[in-house]
Amino acid sequence: MAAPGSASSAAGVPASLHGHVVKLHPVVLASIVDSYERRNEGAARVIGTLLGTVDKHCVDVTNCFSVPHNESEDEVAVDMEFAKNMYELHKKVTSSEQILGWYATGHDITEHSVLIHEYYSREANNPIHLTVDTSLQGGRMNIKAYICTPMGVPGKTMGVMFTPLTVQYIYYDPERIGVDLITKTCFNTNRTISLTSDLQLVGSSATRLQDSLSTVLQYAEDVLSGKVTADNTVGRFLMDLVNKVPKIDPENFEAMLNSNINDLLMVTYLSNLTQAQIALNEKLLNL
Repeated sequence: MAAPGSASSAAGVPASLHGHVVKLHPVVLASIVDSYERRNEGAARVIGTLLGTVDKHCVDVTNCFSVPHNESEDEVAVDMEFAKNMYELHKKVTSSEQILGWYATGHDITEHSVLIHEYYSREANNPIHLTVDTSLQGGRMNIKAYICTPMGVPGKTMGVMFTPLTVQYIYYDPERIGVDLITKTCFNTNRTISLTSDLQLVGSSATRLQDSLSTVLQYAEDVLSGKVTADNTVGRFLMDLVNKVPKIDPENFEAMLNSNINDLLMVTYLSNLTQAQIALNEKLLNL
């Protein structure tokens, strides 16, 4: 199935992605795993379109959607018309995201991957290819990103080579909350967990902050005592951290913290009171 032209989707993609960092958000990995679990019977793998933004130094993959395809030993067919319609619908919600490339489940690049990559080359300049090993070979989900590079002798038959890119995992604050909840289910026999309250989130965040500060202080003491060799990279990070902390008197900080906690408690109280009032009105109406 031929891929329809879409020049607007490739806008802003640099001519070369070599040296770029591919940043993945948890929602992308969750969507890929979900599409793999819901794949058609007999399908060896699933593929889909990667969406996000590009700047001078990194490719930020923030969303994706699966694309129907059929492949056998001899041929592969991708429903690019479906992919185009999905992208047009997606732009109505988040117009800033553009097509960055495509993903495929599996731990290796096949001959069909080259053909599918050619399809996406019509939709984006220098598309990236992301592989997600849902078979968990080696006991973990290996995730790799590639960029396609032409190779061969000029004037002769040319080939392509998939060059790996650096992959990093980042998240927004709401995504971090979801990831933390998913992680907690691993230690629950029922594989379920209830949502935590605002105060519990504040308490857990304060605990993590205290643990991080203890680790930093222990490292600094070990360096000063000579137990650990000083690392200049860590030192620069610590210097940036110290410079970002605002200078404020302990008394003013305590007053500000107590004021914010009181505001949070008041909002929580009003929210619970409103829920109770709505539930009471529903009961009275049903009498």
